[in-house]
Amino acid sequence: MIYNPVYNSEPFINFRSINPDTPLLSLNLNWRERDLPERLRTKHVHRLHPYLGKFIPQLVEIFLRKFRPKVVCDPFCGSGTTLVEANALGIEAIGCDVSAFNCLLAKVKTDKYDINKLEKEIIDILNQTHFQLRPSLFSNIMFDKDTDNAYLKKWFAPKARCQLLCYSSLIHKYKYQDVLKIILSRSARSARLTTHFDLDFPKNPQTVPYECYKHSRICRPTEDALQFITRYSHDTLKRIKEFSLMRTNAKVMIINGDARLIKFPRFDMVITSPPYVGLIDYHEQHRYAYELINLPMNNELEIGSSSNGNSRKAQDRYITEIGKVFKNIKSSLRKSGVVVIVVHDKKNLYKDLAPQIGFKLEEKLIRHVNRRTGRRSGEFFEEVLIWRHND
Repeated sequence: MIYNPVYNSEPFINFRSINPDTPLLSLNLNWRERDLPERLRTKHVHRLHPYLGKFIPQLVEIFLRKFRPKVVCDPFCGSGTTLVEANALGIEAIGCDVSAFNCLLAKVKTDKYDINKLEKEIIDILNQTHFQLRPSLFSNIMFDKDTDNAYLKKWFAPKARCQLLCYSSLIHKYKYQDVLKIILSRSARSARLTTHFDLDFPKNPQTVPYECYKHSRICRPTEDALQFITRYSHDTLKRIKEFSLMRTNAKVMIINGDARLIKFPRFDMVITSPPYVGLIDYHEQHRYAYELINLPMNNELEIGSSSNGNSRKAQDRYITEIGKVFKNIKSSLRKSGVVVIVVHDKKNLYKDLAPQIGFKLEEKLIRHVNRRTGRRSGEFFEEVLIWRHND
């Protein structure tokens, strides 16, 4: 066990030096903001779209370099952090998630592109959107009147809604439609009628000016989505270009399904950050994307969703369902394989899980997390559990 909350040694940042002989207990993983700044935690495609609850890529990189699998699996792949890091190291990866949006995002991050064609398409649809929305056409709000979607009407000002729907209506003309859908989704997130400091969990639309503690002034809810479409078009292209320079030809498989039931191909490592009990509704955090892109909602399949609460009963149900996932993937994990689980287990729910499903706890690392900013500032302790087959 490692427990180093007072930072009495230098935080480890020489990630490329990790090899199979590196003793994990020698590593200080208690990174502060100055040790591992946000620009590095959100490098290249890792910030194609905001996503709550993801683990940092450097942590994934350490364990991939340490155990060096041929094929790695993440049964809760979320935004695709494990898949991206594995591909960069030339490791084949399998990801699974019940969320169709998560799978779309992971696919866009890991796909191979003809960069010149992608750039032409991103610029062309942007120009076409500006053309369609030029002042002579804007007054009739032609796209707005064609939607009866209650969510879009509630959360977007008429002008912003029209701009988003206009861009959406053009996507079918292009090859790289999935990339354009992510640009649309990211723009929609920023263009909602909400305060600047509450983009993560807005409860009600903000329709009047408000005192914004983020900017220390009176701010107005946005009525313009085109500014975000323009900004994120260029940013998305830049990030995909950056990752294309390090992307390998290692295969990436992404499965939109329930990890309790999926029959996975064989692999020799699992690294994952499971959902936490009663913390996040993973479908709801991207509701705007589901409504705009018309993706299927499978929120009833979420494990530990916030809507189920954090009661003792909810905790028992959570760990039972998590156990089903790991029991299921155990049959596809090679006997020499390893399972790495990154979790904030403040309820100590994982304490007896490993032996119940045929694993043994080999090591448990505890790291201090205090680098966060904004409304989620604060600190907590995160566990890294390392399991092996017990038979």
